[in-house]
Amino acid sequence: MKYQTVIPGRFLARPNRFIAKVETAEGVQTVHVKNTGRCRELLVPGAVVYLEEHREPNRKTPYDLIAVEKGNRLINMDAQAPNKVFAEWAASGKFLPDITAIRCEYVYGDSRLDFCLETEKGPHLVEVKGVTLEENGHARFPDAPTERGVKHILELQKAVENGLDATLFFVVQIKNIDSVSPNDVTHPAFGAALRRAVSNGVSVCAYDCSVTPDSLAIRRPVPVIL
Repeated sequence: MKYQTVIPGRFLARPNRFIAKVETAEGVQTVHVKNTGRCRELLVPGAVVYLEEHREPNRKTPYDLIAVEKGNRLINMDAQAPNKVFAEWAASGKFLPDITAIRCEYVYGDSRLDFCLETEKGPHLVEVKGVTLEENGHARFPDAPTERGVKHILELQKAVENGLDATLFFVVQIKNIDSVSPNDVTHPAFGAALRRAVSNGVSVCAYDCSVTPDSLAIRRPVPVIL
């Protein structure tokens, strides 16, 4: 996926989870943060960030914060991007070769899952999780407790019990990641639910991404360590 006009800036502060103060060549801007997670290890004062410009008249903020430099890594932190890049990638046939239709925001049980991929074999349910938390080349999810994430895993497990195929798919919004694992320190219930689901037939996989200030694309598989 490609962004439109992107400019650099320096992160100053995050008054709340929805907005940030960023210094740009045009002065200090109030920008929309496209990720409601904590991102404490990413949004530190002075960090180089990248903003996508929007000039719609009804917007309160003219920019979205979409990426940040962490050391020598560029991390896309747009929470809407993982679903977009997965849809593009799945449509190319790289996930399943026989997809006949891709249905988004698919209602199953008591949840709304990200995708239902229609195949010749039958429907394949997919829940996508974007990953931005990295430490020494290893990625972890989540960066904050997510009861919603646990609920999604339980729905995937129910789908498998009902004879469907189901996958939890980690889109790591970072390049050159060695592995992905559940963040048991932050939310042990998520890791426990994921391990149970995998033992009951839910597939789990992860891919890292090629990241530039104005683009994101799924790149290669990385191991998931449970």
